[in-house]
Amino acid sequence: MTDPLFTSFTLKNLTLRNRIVSTSHEPAYGEDGLPKERYRTYHREKARGGVALTMIGGSALVSPDSTPSFGNLELYRDEAVGYLRALSDDVHEQGAAVMTQLTHLGQRTYNYAGNWVPAISASGTRESAHRAFSKAAEKVDIERITRDFAQTALRCKEGGLDGVEISCWAGHLLDVFLSPARNFRQDEYGGSLENRMRFPLEVIRAVRSAVGGDFIVGVRMSFDEQRADGNGPDDAIRIAKAFTDNGIDFFSIIRGYVDTDAELAKTIPPMATPASPHLEFAGWVRKNVDVPVMHAARIADPATARYAISEGLLDLVGMTRALMADPNLPLKVAQGRAEQVRPCVGASMCLDSIYSAGSAVCIHNPATGRERELPQVVSPSTTVKQCAVVGAGPGGLEAARVLAERGHAVTLFEANASVGGQIALAALSARRRDLIGIVDWRLDECKRLGVDLLLNHYVEPGDFAGAGYDVIILATGGLPDIEIGATGTDLAIDTWDILSGARKPRGDVLVYDDHGGHQALDAVEAMTASASNIEYVTEGKTVAPDVGSSPGVAYFAMLAENNVRMTPLHQLVGVERRDGRLAVTLRVEDAAITSTRIVDTVVIEHGTRPDCDLYDSLVPQSINRGEVGLADLLAQRPQSVEHNPDGRFRLYRIGDAVASRNIHAAILDAARLCNAI
Repeated sequence: MTDPLFTSFTLKNLTLRNRIVSTSHEPAYGEDGLPKERYRTYHREKARGGVALTMIGGSALVSPDSTPSFGNLELYRDEAVGYLRALSDDVHEQGAAVMTQLTHLGQRTYNYAGNWVPAISASGTRESAHRAFSKAAEKVDIERITRDFAQTALRCKEGGLDGVEISCWAGHLLDVFLSPARNFRQDEYGGSLENRMRFPLEVIRAVRSAVGGDFIVGVRMSFDEQRADGNGPDDAIRIAKAFTDNGIDFFSIIRGYVDTDAELAKTIPPMATPASPHLEFAGWVRKNVDVPVMHAARIADPATARYAISEGLLDLVGMTRALMADPNLPLKVAQGRAEQVRPCVGASMCLDSIYSAGSAVCIHNPATGRERELPQVVSPSTTVKQCAVVGAGPGGLEAARVLAERGHAVTLFEANASVGGQIALAALSARRRDLIGIVDWRLDECKRLGVDLLLNHYVEPGDFAGAGYDVIILATGGLPDIEIGATGTDLAIDTWDILSGARKPRGDVLVYDDHGGHQALDAVEAMTASASNIEYVTEGKTVAPDVGSSPGVAYFAMLAENNVRMTPLHQLVGVERRDGRLAVTLRVEDAAITSTRIVDTVVIEHGTRPDCDLYDSLVPQSINRGEVGLADLLAQRPQSVEHNPDGRFRLYRIGDAVASRNIHAAILDAARLCNAI
């Protein structure tokens, strides 16, 4: 029986090889606002992995007054055509189709970036996420931007793309004209639904006129804003009919609105939210429109995608984040290797890292966005080495997996009775339990590849004497570090005590977060069941700055619902015993006064410090004295550093065994080191 996912589908005059799509998204891989080599290799890899259609340029810009706010492509520039041609040629060569989304961001941008031109909107409203105050579009602006859409669509056609998608969602310019929640105009572009549709329809007609009747033109739009003053499903169906009558060939279906982080998290759901929450609604839309539909919102596994097609809910199923986790997902499923698909765990790092790190990264696929330097598919080595990896957290598991994939003989040592390291601890939180997929996938891969896993094995310095290993990799992680330069920290406990359930504080608790990640918030949530009052204190200006906007929403709701007091900008000076309780002294830097809290428990989160005993004992016996040659590492060459010709093995550290960092950093350390061994 033919798998529904792998039946072909004809969209207008384009035959797609299967039903799996990477929908339009912006990973911020452009260079100088253009889809150069990094962008091209990212999408070529998806095409090689078997996707039917890959869509570039989520929010690609049509006008110079649409200031790029998250690495957007600037396709209004004539020089974009050559780069689009190179990208489309590469994707087509691999058997996939390619389109782009086009938009004018309108108010959803920054006032103080790019060319510093005023943001623009239907009615001069302010957008909360990027905080731009906008001017109301004048008729001349509307006419100019309509021409810009048409000219940019024509560039895309000249660049060899198979189609374009016009963005009418996410609070972008066309969307705020459509929505009664943001359009308060009194002219022919405001008021009635017919008037609010006028500008988007002018754009659609102009685009269709520019590209001709054979070129594919779609629209991405919300079919239910899920707000009292917004467009509901019935309005959206009327809009869709008008769009279709004016030349639209498909719809990419969204549900919700994205003014705030909370609304964004409902539209693009992170972990700890239901899977495929809008799929049945998308199926209702499909029954009520006259053109094909696609939809993506946490459809992360092949079974759900297959259900969406087999039950007629969708014509094309968007698996965008799942394809960032594993661009070879379609190929693996088609070959009967679905169990080898690296799972999307919904961590939303791909979204949040655009703002924190400058471009998208997948929390546990280090090659995504780095395809030029780090391959998605590991190649075998020409020689076989005996390798030992110590520590089966995410970094150690990745090291063992990549080494075994390369064909090396690998022994993986783990001191505990189970694998996972700090992920296993984090996944005890119901909110973050999906993280265990990072561990489970690697453990399954290590078993498939024949890694010799030794649990309950604490490695002593003498264990490697005469063992004959060519390479030893230490992924031993770190231990909680609560030494923050304050006095009396020996009276405090760390977040591991809370997360593991070893300590369940009662009474008044002060949590001091000098880290900024999930750890302190997870500890706070764990303590809400036992503590009477909790205060979260940080020296930073904001709460948990390393927690992205999407996962942060639920955390901040939890803090509010449990009456947790939040105190930023305060440093912890000292802790001392006083009348059977703890007196905590806090201060604002450079302030002339301090403040005191009397509590029962102090919890400090300050990351981890490496456990160096094993490393220090092995360095003198190693060829490289433990050094990782950065030039070799970044160039993906075999390590060439030699300090001790009489050494018996090469020795390396990765992840938190080097310094306290995050999951992605540990996995990246392992992947790029081991891929060249």
